[in-house]
Amino acid sequence: MAYHDTYTMELETQLLPESRAESFVRTCRPVVGDDLRSVTYFTHDRCEQIYLRSDLEADADLTGFVEHETDGFQARTAYRGSELGDYRYTVRAFDHGYLTRVTDDDKGVFVTTDGLTLRRSEELASALGELLRG
Repeated sequence: MAYHDTYTMELETQLLPESRAESFVRTCRPVVGDDLRSVTYFTHDRCEQIYLRSDLEADADLTGFVEHETDGFQARTAYRGSELGDYRYTVRAFDHGYLTRVTDDDKGVFVTTDGLTLRRSEELASALGELLRG
């Protein structure tokens, strides 16, 4: 699917083995519970929504979201050496929920939720980071 003049994102149906995809969802559920809306795994050029809560429509522009969330790959190096320390994760707040993004060198995951406290965002990002590195 093309959505930008110079960037193409391919929406995958099996980017991850099913057991690996399930591990991301199982990691999120204890932290955010029923507030979990969706889980999307992505690389530089592909993405796969591995979970979508049943009461939500599957009409989100995932490729548009992923285009912005791949910025996390550059953030890992852009902030290197900063007095704030290493970049860890991003939380975005919206009118109807939150998006938490965690990236590794060549892969990432973002999770959308209804509600999210600072403590839960820390727990979520930490757990997702471990899974990405594992």
